Amino acid sequence: MENAKISNLYDLTKTIAADIFEGKEYPWEVLPEIGSFIVKLGESLDPEKYEKRGENIWVAKSARVFESAYLNGPLIIDEGAEVRHCAFVRGNAIVGKNCVVGNSTELKNVILFDNVQVPHYNYVGDSILGYKSHMGAGSITSNVKSDKTLVVVKDGEDHIETGLKKFGAMLGDYVEVGCNSVLNPGSVIGRHTNIYPTSCVRGVIHENCIFKKNGEVVRKEDR
Repeated sequence: MENAKISNLYDLTKTIAADIFEGKEYPWEVLPEIGSFIVKLGESLDPEKYEKRGENIWVAKSARVFESAYLNGPLIIDEGAEVRHCAFVRGNAIVGKNCVVGNSTELKNVILFDNVQVPHYNYVGDSILGYKSHMGAGSITSNVKSDKTLVVVKDGEDHIETGLKKFGAMLGDYVEVGCNSVLNPGSVIGRHTNIYPTSCVRGVIHENCIFKKNGEVVRKEDR
């Protein structure tokens, strides 16, 4: 399943968490390791650039964190990031350089690559968002199936059993998700792909596409 591989989704030079992907083929393989990885990485961060706030929480001195934001570890907030009013970071989160985590946005067990924006009323859980990806207002990742069975990633006739009960979405670099969209468990969105507002997405959506609705996905150059 080439379209879901780490090498086809992410530029690993655009995250402080590059080492967690070493030796992995698919990005969801790192989800169970995010918390322990943060603790190890946090202890190695330069105290001239990062301050430790409470247990297993490291915040870059150049980051801006509003007083009303809730921070729970393990957590790293990288340089230049902004965590806004009433953001709720539940733990096991890496917020990359220059990211925006907005009003009432909730994060849990996630890696946000550099320059990611989740600025308005987003829920992002058990997910990885690539460089400069953006989720429009109210768009969310759904990370548990309604029947509570394990998540299977599907790309046409190809299926991969992940062995994970909780798995939100893998967004490649430069992905744009429209307002009030739902990314169902096991969604994988390829680089430079756009998701129309109010969409309900599942499975693998290839790179350089526009997802208009289920059954209507077009290549950008074919428009």
